[in-house]
Amino acid sequence: MLSETLLDEIRGLHAGPDRGYHGWSHPLALLALHAEVEPLLHDPEAVRCAILLHDAVYEPRRTDNESRSAALAARMLEGLVPDETLSRTIRLIEATARHAIPADLPDDEAADMALFLDMDLSILGASPSDFDAYEAGVRHEYREVPRAAFRHGRAAILERFLARDALYFSDWGRARFEVAARENLKRSIAKLRDGG
Repeated sequence: MLSETLLDEIRGLHAGPDRGYHGWSHPLALLALHAEVEPLLHDPEAVRCAILLHDAVYEPRRTDNESRSAALAARMLEGLVPDETLSRTIRLIEATARHAIPADLPDDEAADMALFLDMDLSILGASPSDFDAYEAGVRHEYREVPRAAFRHGRAAILERFLARDALYFSDWGRARFEVAARENLKRSIAKLRDGG
């Protein structure tokens, strides 16, 4: 269990005016889902630590946020959680870079990673109003990007998600979010492509 002092430090990492969607509310939402799926997890503490720290470093225009967050997690958690839990936490965080599960993981770790990645993308399958708030938060984080360029780039990202055979890896994620996520993505892409 992480101390209140450490949790306060982690909370502080998620603060600041540059954060829109990726503020403290994001890990809080994932922690609520963690409670829902905890009986399915093989290493619940690794998933919890990954939830708390996977966006600890978040600078939208950088491409190494995930590796930097993983390195920070390694430093912050060393000696506080078992070595295997820490190793799993780091791999979970690194997996958010591509939202893919490495083929060489043991089955139990792959199952935990599937649930973690599905939790991280749960916002795609949220209510339309919550999804729109998420999109507005992302736009805030990229507010320096010209409107037309943002619309084009964002639509391309969402279209790549929509092109997947399944957005979610686990049975839980697909049952809980898949249908709503596809509707939200289609609606957002149409709005972005129409100049909305």
